[in-house]
Amino acid sequence: MAKKNFFLKLGIASALFSGIYAFSNYIYKISSFPHQHKDSDPDFSPDITDGRLFIRNHTNKRDMYIDSIDGLRLHASYIPSDIDSHKYVILIHGIWNNSEYCGIYAKHYLENGINCLLPDLRGFGKSEGKYVGYGYDDRFDILEWIYWIVKRDPDAHILIHGMSMGAATTLMTTGEKLPSNVKAAISDSSYSRLVEQFASSYKLFKGSFVPLPIALFISRIVILLRSGFDINKVNPVDAVKRSETPTLFIHGDDDTLIDPHMCSTLYEAAKCPKKYCMILGSGHIEAVVKDPDNFWGKIRTFLESTEF
Repeated sequence: MAKKNFFLKLGIASALFSGIYAFSNYIYKISSFPHQHKDSDPDFSPDITDGRLFIRNHTNKRDMYIDSIDGLRLHASYIPSDIDSHKYVILIHGIWNNSEYCGIYAKHYLENGINCLLPDLRGFGKSEGKYVGYGYDDRFDILEWIYWIVKRDPDAHILIHGMSMGAATTLMTTGEKLPSNVKAAISDSSYSRLVEQFASSYKLFKGSFVPLPIALFISRIVILLRSGFDINKVNPVDAVKRSETPTLFIHGDDDTLIDPHMCSTLYEAAKCPKKYCMILGSGHIEAVVKDPDNFWGKIRTFLESTEF
């Protein structure tokens, strides 16, 4: 009898371990393994696709490379303005995408005499990397790109403009010690705390039959072990409390991916000079195509209030 109980317990333990292992792999695959954007992947708007082609085929585009502090080769597309300008924008894409997504924004900035740098976040586009950074490691990569600009042009005035995970990266970057060249930041649809975003997104996953606290614990452990950072420490809301960079917080009120209330949380927590813009009728990062006049108008007014 004792022998049978031992094998029964062993079988249960093995099944439990196998289940946890399979679930952790599933969680990591859908949350942290970079999925490259393909031309066959549809954009939510033809204007976004046109922007991709604008970047890809631009005659003045230059491929730039730097090394991250942990030895990754990072890529960015650089397009100088047609006029001599000391103004630069760093455009930061979101998850499951690459720098070409930012083409629709780059076109507008270039038309206004602003040089454009479009980094591929680690693991995406032409940048090396094996995991999604969610802004945690990415903030140091953006710092390297900032100094790349400053070395080329000590008189540079720099704007950081990010969308979704790129917005979180933007805010995480502003929480660091930045050179005085960084004059402003724009956050379009950032989450306030990554663990809260994970909890919200998890409910949409097929594996959501596992209780949420257990799923979050497993996510935290597997990402810590395989990616090297703690999701509980990826908190743009804490970064904005340290930020001195004037920041515009943008969100769409119909966003079903990242709760618009997170934008309010970020805005209220920010200690820097700040402005707030909720775009009515816009879903996740859709404002640039749903209400472009309002979107760019708010940005223009914001930038006029800064030293950019």
